[in-house]
Amino acid sequence: MASAGSSEPLVVVGVDGSAESVAALSWAASYAAATGARIRAIIAWHYPAAAGPAPVGVAPKAISDDVRAQMQEAVDKTVTEVYGSSSPDKVETKVDYGHPAQVLIDEAQDADLLVVGNRGHGSFTGMLIGSVSIHCVTNAPCPVVVVRSNRPTDS
Repeated sequence: MASAGSSEPLVVVGVDGSAESVAALSWAASYAAATGARIRAIIAWHYPAAAGPAPVGVAPKAISDDVRAQMQEAVDKTVTEVYGSSSPDKVETKVDYGHPAQVLIDEAQDADLLVVGNRGHGSFTGMLIGSVSIHCVTNAPCPVVVVRSNRPTDS
């Protein structure tokens, strides 16, 4: 199924700057090269988990602009780690506000494949698969690939 408005398949990839999300984007890059798919690398954030509680006395718009810039920097850094200084035309990035699992599921509505790491910045030590990954696997409208990084687990 090609996504709406395009004949090329769409692969949505969840990124958060972790080694696992770099591995997920690397896997998706190889898949896209083999299939001609487009990639949409998405990072999502929400208060309080991603940035701590909202500061008192600061306008919400200023907070979101500052955090959005930090999140864009994190997704851009992940793309650079995978592709180097020049990413292909078929790679786009997106920063969105909301719980990461729900944002990814919403983005996957028009996708052919959703790719996530097995755990990211929000995981507890020792977990084999993160809550975002599980939520995506059980609720996504398209196939989901959960990519494990080569990072040793904490035991």
